[in-house]
Amino acid sequence: MSSWADSSPGMQAGRVPVNGHHPEENGEQYPKPSTQRKKIVVVGLGMVGIAFIEKLLKMDSKRREYDIVVIGEESHLAYNRVGLTSFFQHRKVENLYLNPRDWYTNAPSGALNYHLNTTVTSIHPENRVISTSNGDTVPYDILVLATGSDALLPRHTPGHDAKGVFVYRTIEDLQKLIDYADTVKETTGAVVGGGLLGLEAAKAMMDLETFKQVKLIERNRWVLSRQLDADAGGMVVDLVRQLGLDVLLGKRVGKIEVDENNAVKGVVFEDGEKMDCACIMFAIGIRARDELARKAGIKCADRGGGIVINPDLMTSQQAIYAIGECASWENQTFGLIAPGIEMADVLAFNLTQAKVHAPRKFKRPDLSTKLKLLGVEVASFGDFFADRDGPKELPVRHAAKKATNGANGVEEKVKSITNGPTPPPVKALTYKDPFQSVYKKYLFTLDGKYLLGGMMIGDTRDYVKLVPMVKNQKPLEVPPSQFILGASKEGEDNADDLTDDTQICSCHNVTKADVTKVVKDGTCKSIGEVKSCTKAGTGCGGCMPLVQSIFNTQMKAMGNEVSNHLCPHFAYSRADLFNIISVKKINTFPGLMKEAGKDPESLGCEVCKPTIGSIMASLYNGHVMSKPLHGLQDTNDQFLANIQRNGTFSVIPRVSGGEITPDKLITIGNVAKKYNLYCKITGGQRIDMFGAKKQDLPDIWTELVAAGMESGHAYAKSLRTVKSCVGTTWCRFGIGDSVGMAIRLEERYKSIRSPHKIKGGVSGCVRECAEAQNKDFGLIATEKGFNVFVGGNGGSKPRHSELLAKDVPPDDVVPILDRYLMFYIRTADKLQRTARWIENLPGGIGYLRSVILEDKLGVCASLEEQMNALVGTFFCEWTAVLQDPTLRAKFSQFANTSEELPTMEVTNQRGQQRPAYWVPGLVKDNFRETKWSSLSWQPMLQASYFDDKKDSPTGASAALKRGDTMLALFYLKGKYYATQQMCPHKRAFVLSDGLIGDTADKSLYVSCPNHKRNYTLNGDKAGTCSNDEQVSIATFPVEERDDGWIYLKLPPVEELDGVLGTKKWLVKESETTDPFVKMDAKLKGMRSKKVVNGAGEMSSRLGGREIKVGGEGGGGMDW
Repeated sequence: MSSWADSSPGMQAGRVPVNGHHPEENGEQYPKPSTQRKKIVVVGLGMVGIAFIEKLLKMDSKRREYDIVVIGEESHLAYNRVGLTSFFQHRKVENLYLNPRDWYTNAPSGALNYHLNTTVTSIHPENRVISTSNGDTVPYDILVLATGSDALLPRHTPGHDAKGVFVYRTIEDLQKLIDYADTVKETTGAVVGGGLLGLEAAKAMMDLETFKQVKLIERNRWVLSRQLDADAGGMVVDLVRQLGLDVLLGKRVGKIEVDENNAVKGVVFEDGEKMDCACIMFAIGIRARDELARKAGIKCADRGGGIVINPDLMTSQQAIYAIGECASWENQTFGLIAPGIEMADVLAFNLTQAKVHAPRKFKRPDLSTKLKLLGVEVASFGDFFADRDGPKELPVRHAAKKATNGANGVEEKVKSITNGPTPPPVKALTYKDPFQSVYKKYLFTLDGKYLLGGMMIGDTRDYVKLVPMVKNQKPLEVPPSQFILGASKEGEDNADDLTDDTQICSCHNVTKADVTKVVKDGTCKSIGEVKSCTKAGTGCGGCMPLVQSIFNTQMKAMGNEVSNHLCPHFAYSRADLFNIISVKKINTFPGLMKEAGKDPESLGCEVCKPTIGSIMASLYNGHVMSKPLHGLQDTNDQFLANIQRNGTFSVIPRVSGGEITPDKLITIGNVAKKYNLYCKITGGQRIDMFGAKKQDLPDIWTELVAAGMESGHAYAKSLRTVKSCVGTTWCRFGIGDSVGMAIRLEERYKSIRSPHKIKGGVSGCVRECAEAQNKDFGLIATEKGFNVFVGGNGGSKPRHSELLAKDVPPDDVVPILDRYLMFYIRTADKLQRTARWIENLPGGIGYLRSVILEDKLGVCASLEEQMNALVGTFFCEWTAVLQDPTLRAKFSQFANTSEELPTMEVTNQRGQQRPAYWVPGLVKDNFRETKWSSLSWQPMLQASYFDDKKDSPTGASAALKRGDTMLALFYLKGKYYATQQMCPHKRAFVLSDGLIGDTADKSLYVSCPNHKRNYTLNGDKAGTCSNDEQVSIATFPVEERDDGWIYLKLPPVEELDGVLGTKKWLVKESETTDPFVKMDAKLKGMRSKKVVNGAGEMSSRLGGREIKVGGEGGGGMDW
């Protein structure tokens, strides 16, 4: 019989830690340990077992009292069971490891030894030895049982042992499911159990994408019945059904039907109903693995199972402890990770720190959970069923009242028999929004002074703030209603108002102070190091926004910079790059990449290219379609028009100040009519024409330019409009010429590229009809001139502008705005509106006033000079295209033919045509893995098409037509790449118009111009989408031959059209639903109720009550 007293050398750690014990640390608090260290044996290498080991190694690093041997029965190192579902995406167990393999070997010498694929078969408490399935014995000084639990399988149910029956617990379980699912493709998969585990299992089945349908079977009337009430659970049911999961409620499986091979073919419910399915996964609960302890005579719970533990986590046997799901505390076992982590923390502390500190006890755990299940945010916290089951405990003051009230036990018992049980001393505040799918229920004491618990669906942002309120049991400082009405906040999670003892990560019991400490003491200098050091964010990941917020705040407080680098290709911010380009007079992207890029040969990406293009336009105002700049532009700037969802474009001529002549209106009308364009008045007082085909744009511009109009730059990050009221031109209240000022400002700043779009407004009086105070710059006329406002915007996060200067004479308006706008262009971050820019300035609007009005930095003359030089370079970009045959040639649908194909069906609505509504969902067809019957080389395009583009450092592209299929062709640094033209995300035929980028590992990709799905063009991952694993595209080999043609290796035309044809994927009106059907029916019904009485009065009958409009007869309401 062999011994593990000295563990296998191959598994042993080999180096001393930096913070190991040193002689100078000898003392009462850190006495030098004896040379014979105690051995702790941990049975179970799961999430709780590894958490205990991590905490013990950390707390024992100075004393070095213990050596640890951990024994795991699985073949894998400790992995994240909470994130088990993600295994279906990557199929790599290493991605789930909680620590890399070298972490185990880098522990201090002898401190940690691990053994896998080994089962502990028996414990011998009297000898302090365990036996294993290999026949080995392992002595211990302290034994820690972290054996976890097993998934329940209903062995009383006929057919439970059939082929195709699974549980959801381990990597092996998932691998078996994957292997079996491949044998029963396009069938129905079923999950039994609608708890947390069941919903995770259902997602796992759906992620496989092999089953035609997945059904969830739940015996209760709603899912998550252990965490949610009927209303909340019902809302989750509705949400997951919308996501494609079929949920069967109130159903119990009575029998599993099998075929002649003992394979699942269906189920019979207890009510006699049958359902066909080929695979069943049971997720009906867990049972503590206590068989090892029972066999050793260690006390276990009779009901529900589990190894009975004391508050110090010791079992009925000395030196043997139990933690995690195998432990029974006060007749309860816990299936959540958080209580197990808390047990690990208590035990590690007591074994190492209790010599100089009072030992800790395991107390009632916080069962709060915040998870994202099937895309649905779900949270429950505190005593979330206090209104149903009565509160588990009340704040001291309320508990005393309860005791006083119950002093007369006989009287209370009589009342209970006569009147029924006394309602729990709890009041619930509930909010339910079926439109946004949000549900909140918060439970308070009767006086509303204490929060006891609650549950949330949809909006769980306040979870992290409410949990400590329950734990701390402090009286509330605000009325309960404020928790609902004030709960919804815009922007990212903010931890500034959280106390240090607030639990940030419930999976690993990490507090705000834990994160702050490792940043303060310099242990962690990146968010990745914080995760590794504290374990925050390594469980479910839901706490990461808060962890990031705490990290950023602390780094700033220490004077360290939180990176605002433009993108992975540049270690500089936009403002830094602006200065580099300006000072060094760099005017090409390759020149900047060589000067400031991380990789001098990089192609850049969809983030840095448009930003650099914008900076160079702001400095030099060259044509964005010119050769060195064209490849940097987003699709809008590439074609000088806004791309729309059907691949067509909108055209907006400039209407400065909103003033336009009848002749120009007639021209716009004629053009729209000729090219069948949809017209709409914009919020900026001009006319937008939608639905222009790319190939028609130059002809449309020709007619507009001939009528005296020019580009409105609606496609650019530049000045859009300067809106105006009529002011003194017509209005009897006007005191300033708002139209004249607006036109002058728009004409001055038109075409200037900036970090984001800019909008202006001028109002002729304080009545503010032009809404100047929600613009990037706005003027309001006063008796002494204009009040100048800056930093306002509408959009998703509106902001009222702030007063920059008061009573500015008209002649002084332009110099002030020159300085303001150029300072913004120089210093703002990428895609940063003026509102956010001013908020981030040190001192905000006060600092801006000192720079712009008082010349604090001594740059005002420079700012004015730079703006003057810039506005002097204006030209109409549309006109420049019309005058350049090379540029004009870029406007064609296909490079290889003049034929055209539609991109989306149109429908007539209110006398105009619009594209069909988008079809919900995306195309999940695996185009990348399409198995073509044959492929042959086809000449598709003359290579001369790329002659003027081959030296483009940012790449070039073309759209091709073959049969009914659209293809995209890309040329980058001497190589060609070909893909389908359709982006599967929204079935838009636009990929050839996307920006081309590269990654650090030299992978090339094209970024869809609509929603930035990035598709890899080269290597083993060609066709995959790096930021949306649900979609992929087909790719094709390409080569240029000596005959001067570019060849693509393609399948037969009919086969290609059958997979990628435009007719197949064109979004059709018949596939969509009119969102106004119900509303129109309701409005029509309301109109039909109106009656006109004989006296000519209109009345409406509401609920049998007639309200008369007219003021006569019968005391009618006088309007």
